Amino acid sequence: MIDDQPRHTRRTLLPLSLPTASALPVSAEEAAYLAAFARFLNRNVASGDAADDTHATYGVHVATWLAWCRGTELDLARATLDDVEDYREALVGAGCQLATVAIKLTLVRRFYDAAIRAGLRLDNPAAGVRAPRGKRAAEDFGYLSEGELALLLRAVPQRLDTHGQVLVQDLRDKALLALLSLQVLRTVEITRANVDDLQPREHQWALLVRGKGHDRLIYLRQDVADSLRSYLGARGRVQSDPLGLPLLTAVGNRAGGQRLSRRGVRTIVDAHLRRLDLKRPGLSNHALRHTGATLAYKYTHDLRAVQEMLGHADPRTTARYARVVDKALDNPAAAVPIHM
Repeated sequence: MIDDQPRHTRRTLLPLSLPTASALPVSAEEAAYLAAFARFLNRNVASGDAADDTHATYGVHVATWLAWCRGTELDLARATLDDVEDYREALVGAGCQLATVAIKLTLVRRFYDAAIRAGLRLDNPAAGVRAPRGKRAAEDFGYLSEGELALLLRAVPQRLDTHGQVLVQDLRDKALLALLSLQVLRTVEITRANVDDLQPREHQWALLVRGKGHDRLIYLRQDVADSLRSYLGARGRVQSDPLGLPLLTAVGNRAGGQRLSRRGVRTIVDAHLRRLDLKRPGLSNHALRHTGATLAYKYTHDLRAVQEMLGHADPRTTARYARVVDKALDNPAAAVPIHM
């Protein structure tokens, strides 16, 4: 290293394409920190019921921090506020999206919270370190127009097999798209759903949704319930897994019959969007949830009901959908009596 170069500059110029922490030998001190974080994951994330994908994602972000510490010859047990700010600058300089930077910094903060609880250190060097603020408006998020969503749902192929029955894959895809958009389920909620979560209630069908922080019961639209039941009736025998009997499963030779994964959901949605030339930046499976929430508020103007449907704990999170609709309806520029 060049001793007369400022430490701050020296670190932020280092690349982030370092070996992952899991690929390197772990010292006893690092092992203690990682064990403390593992306990935190098992006991505290999602009330002790975090999905496997969540564990994997958290592990990747913490591994990035650990690898960066090693690459900069920083002892993670003695990291300071300046070190975490260096890390933030390196992430931004490497071109990471601000949302990704925010997640990585949150995981560093939780990593040291776990260390504090385990008695490994007294302070959290990541406390107060936040990602740079984005310049996008709160209501600037990806979603489909009402016409685009109608096209997406109606254009799902209904191909027939050799027996003249609609292909299971097409029945599943239609049910999946409807659950994401019309019932505004999160991807993780769909991948966690089991057949037993589908319940008859007073001439309606309800679905017990296993959300991020709590479970909630949602009533299904009749067309969504019919689509889902048509798929379940056609798919045949499916094996249970440790979570139960999956509601939606993969189709094909490789993972056929297994629980549909988050990646599987993204792949299916992206394929349908591309087929209709609707795929654009910011539009993915989660954009269907944005679409459904925006349309639900447009036709009800009941923010509380939309909040409950989405499973949001904070109404301020739901309010951005109201802003999108209200800004379009109450545009002050449109009130000016001048015509071009």
